[in-house]
Amino acid sequence: MEFSSRAGGVGILGLGAVLPERAVSNDELAQRLDTSDEWIRTRTGIRERRYAAPEVATSDLAVAAARQALADARIAPEQLDWIICATTSPDNPFPATASRVQATIGAGRAAAFDLMACCSGWLYGVALLQGLIRSGSCRYGLVIGAEVLSRIINWQDRSTAVLVGDGAGAAVLGPVAEGAGILSILAGSDGDGYEHIIMPAGGSRMRATAETVAAGLNAFHMNGREVFKWAVRQVPEAADRALELAGLGVGDIDLFVPHQANLRIIEAAAERLGLPEERTWVNIERYGNISAACIPVGLYEARACGRLLPGQRLLTVAFGGGLTWAAAVMRWM
Repeated sequence: MEFSSRAGGVGILGLGAVLPERAVSNDELAQRLDTSDEWIRTRTGIRERRYAAPEVATSDLAVAAARQALADARIAPEQLDWIICATTSPDNPFPATASRVQATIGAGRAAAFDLMACCSGWLYGVALLQGLIRSGSCRYGLVIGAEVLSRIINWQDRSTAVLVGDGAGAAVLGPVAEGAGILSILAGSDGDGYEHIIMPAGGSRMRATAETVAAGLNAFHMNGREVFKWAVRQVPEAADRALELAGLGVGDIDLFVPHQANLRIIEAAAERLGLPEERTWVNIERYGNISAACIPVGLYEARACGRLLPGQRLLTVAFGGGLTWAAAVMRWM
C-alpha cells in the first residue's frame, strides 16, 4: 500500500533537537557484549550512541525538542492545533506520550496523539499534518520523533544491542508560500514483513511475564539480513517516487537526508540514486539509530552546520518496522 501526495503551501517553520549527554562508545558496549569496536564499525558505521539518564523518559526529550522548535518558529504553544509524537518507546503503553508533552508545554487547545510507524514515524506525522493544514483543519502543528530505545535493548543479541540510541527531534509545520516547503510526500507499508522488526512480548498477543522478560522478548528484535535486503531496494524506489511527484530529478537535490539505520544501507541507497557523498547527510557514527528521531535531528544539524540553506531542495527517506517507509521532497526556507 502507498499513500502519496503532491504537496504545496505547507512547510517546516521551526526545528528542535535534543540528544542525551551520555555518549556510549563501542568499547564500552564490548565490556558487556561479545563484540568489539571494529566489529560494530565495519558492520554498521556506528562509533558511539547516546543513552538517556535513568530518570529521563521519552516525553522529557520530546518536550525539550518541542520547546526549541516552537522558539525557532516563533510560535506560542497556545497556537498549536495538533501535536503528534512519533515513538516506539513511549513513557507508558497508554495514554499517549503526546498528551504529557501537550500539558508540559502548555498547548492546552491542541489535539495530541502518538503515532506508531517505528523509524518512519516522523515522516508519517509530517504527511498527516501537511494534509490537515492544506485542508484548513489545522494552522500550526507540531510533529516530534522521540525515543529512549536504550530501555528496550535485547542484551542477549549483540547484532541489535549495538544499533540504537536515544534522542528527540521536533518540527513546527504551518502554511508557507506556494512552491516552498513540502513539494511531495508519500508513505507506504508492507505488512508481510511485520515480524522482521518487532518487540514480541508486552502486547495482547503475548503479555509481559517474568518468563518473557528473562527471555528478552520484551525487547527489540530484528531479522537484519531481510531488513537490509528490503531497505536497499525500497529506499531508492521511495526516493524516485517522491522525486517524480515533485517533478524533479536526482540532479535537482542539494541534500539527501536518509534514515540512519546502517551506513552500508545509506551508501548503497545513495549509490543507486546517483547521489555523491557530499550531498548525503550522515551522522550515524555519533548517534546510532534513533528511530523516529533520526530525520528531524539530521535536519536540525544539517541546517546548523550550513549544509542545508534556504532555497535548497531536500530529499529525505525513512524506513522501519511494519514494514513501513516514507519519503518527502522539500524546498528549504
